Amino acid sequence: MIDIFIVEDDQALSREISTHLSKWGYNVYEVKNLEDITNEVLKINPKLILMDINLPCYDGFYWCSQIRNFMKVPIIFISSRDSDMDIVMSINLGGDDYIIKPFSPQVLVAKVQAILRRTYSYNNTLNSDIIKYKDVVLNILESKIYFKEEFVELTKNEFKIINILIKNQGNIVNRDTIIEELWDSDEFISENTLTVNINRLRKKLGTIGLDNFITTKKGQGYSI
Repeated sequence: MIDIFIVEDDQALSREISTHLSKWGYNVYEVKNLEDITNEVLKINPKLILMDINLPCYDGFYWCSQIRNFMKVPIIFISSRDSDMDIVMSINLGGDDYIIKPFSPQVLVAKVQAILRRTYSYNNTLNSDIIKYKDVVLNILESKIYFKEEFVELTKNEFKIINILIKNQGNIVNRDTIIEELWDSDEFISENTLTVNINRLRKKLGTIGLDNFITTKKGQGYSI
């Protein structure tokens, strides 16, 4: 099922939208904490976001720009504000469409279907742009790793190491497998080179609170 995230402070309207979209087979989540929307987006990893503009604390434009820092998920703004300036601003900040309240459920579904078709039409499946492990989120497109509200950018090798470990979470990945993934070469690569890369990565992860995230299994390899 396709996950849709609703960011709307009018609970009655949010429930109405959720109920209607669920009837069309979508898996719908409603925002729980309007003060920490980005963290909810990271945890849910939706394929579409429906975003109100008039929200407490920060408006929808702010949250859209924050989400765009780590994810390219399509965002449809839903608002009673109908000025050209609001519509233009929503597009400039990364919005994909704009629906003016009040609207019919049929119009909403049509726009949702159009955005999903346009965004994911070149894929047979809706592939994820992020990989999650507990509170850790690896952004594939941006080569960034997030932990709670912090993140660091990863080098090419660092990304490959984290990627293979998270994909094999709970299992030990031997050193030869990681070396082959990193350098993809028949040439001899010193194991010390891998050790240096692992140590640098551990130090970088420690800056965002991920101390001891990568565990060494002596004589076997690494795991998370």
